[in-house]
Amino acid sequence: MEYINNNELLAAFNNQTDHSIAVYNPHDDSIVGYIPSLSIEDINHKIERSKVAQQEWQNTTASHRATILNKWFELVTEHSDELAQIMTLEQGKPLTEAKGEVVYGASFIKWFAEEAKRTYGDTIPAPAAGKRLMTTKQPIGVTASITPWNFPIAMITRKVAPALAAGCSCIVKPANQTPLSAYAIAELAYQAGLPKDLLFVINNHSSVLVGDLLCHHEDIKKLSFTGSTEVGRALLKQTADTIKRTSMELGGNAPFVVFDDADIPAAVQGAIASKFRNAGQTCVCANRFYVQDAIYDEFVDQFVSAVSQLNVGYGLEVDTHVGPLIDSKAKDSILALISTTLQQGAKLQYGGDKLSGNYLQPTVLTDVSSNMDIVQTEIFGPVAPVIRFEDESDLIKQCNDTIYGLASYFYTKDIQRAFRVADTLEFGMVGINEGIISTEVAPFGGIKQSGFGREGAKQGIEEYLNTKYICFGNL
Repeated sequence: MEYINNNELLAAFNNQTDHSIAVYNPHDDSIVGYIPSLSIEDINHKIERSKVAQQEWQNTTASHRATILNKWFELVTEHSDELAQIMTLEQGKPLTEAKGEVVYGASFIKWFAEEAKRTYGDTIPAPAAGKRLMTTKQPIGVTASITPWNFPIAMITRKVAPALAAGCSCIVKPANQTPLSAYAIAELAYQAGLPKDLLFVINNHSSVLVGDLLCHHEDIKKLSFTGSTEVGRALLKQTADTIKRTSMELGGNAPFVVFDDADIPAAVQGAIASKFRNAGQTCVCANRFYVQDAIYDEFVDQFVSAVSQLNVGYGLEVDTHVGPLIDSKAKDSILALISTTLQQGAKLQYGGDKLSGNYLQPTVLTDVSSNMDIVQTEIFGPVAPVIRFEDESDLIKQCNDTIYGLASYFYTKDIQRAFRVADTLEFGMVGINEGIISTEVAPFGGIKQSGFGREGAKQGIEEYLNTKYICFGNL
């Protein structure tokens, strides 16, 4: 607990009350801190305040909003070490990864501070004399964001920064497992000069209850959700009653393809980065590996050798590469999936050992076939199933044979193949000879049942703007 005592941003979360939600460290299930469980009446009151504040905020200049966002960026950067410690304590990822996420999360604040000044309208050539046609962009209003536990800062800034830049206000519901990062990042926004009624962080013991409220509340004009496809379906049904604007970043089943002309060491390095970052608990991480027959054995040998060098341990310890899973339920689910895959005929090439607590050794499974359960399951853990393939056209069919369409990756030196495969993969994002593709300057999002809408890039702020058409006549 020495880290908490030395962390100013956590000082407010050491006191337990009758209505507190305890936050646990996945390393040893010790309590990191407490947050308040707000009543539905409290949340409704905050939404009312948010509506009033938004109406004032939308009338400020884009330059004013950008100034506050830039100050927020500076404070997040200044407090990056504290934020990273909080994240590691409540989420489990290694401290170096946590620091990387803080930098990544801050990049969206900086990016959208600039995009605030670029929400341009259009002048449209009129179809008849005496008319002038134009469009303007206006903020949607009060927005709600429901964010996951695997990236507790970046998933918030990627939604909140464009909303604030556009002139909206924000109600944020972080995961109950990792809310401290949300409260800390919001506190820095207040210190930057953001009026507190523009950004509320809310939690309740029942996430379902809060989700229901946010979906049905008529004053909330936009809901952004990052999480499972199953929950996304339920939220979409609930938002239908108020015809709410939504964006959904849902589950993934990313293929990682290594063609026989690929740079194998580079592909191995990319595979490690994509698969085992955050202990495999990312929606865009490689979920199933397809390796062409001619290089299958060579790739597996090098891949296993690299995986065996990964150190599993507490995220605050030096040289830790893979931290714990978020909780025992997640670990039990992955162990059951490994067991089923082995029963279906796969071979355990490396790992699979049950470590103490919520830890799981990075695992490589070979001789996996496309009809096994693991191929159609979002693993969300440090398990890499490797599938052999021969023909490119059949490979594409296997990659696309999923309800998901978020991220995909492949390695090749053939430029013609690179464009051909990229065009035929049914995914919203494609990494070619690269295992990490997320950046604030490019649109992030999927197709099919991985959701819709885009975050980051110039598209990200459009999710929080309405286009108004204006026609001047009799000129």
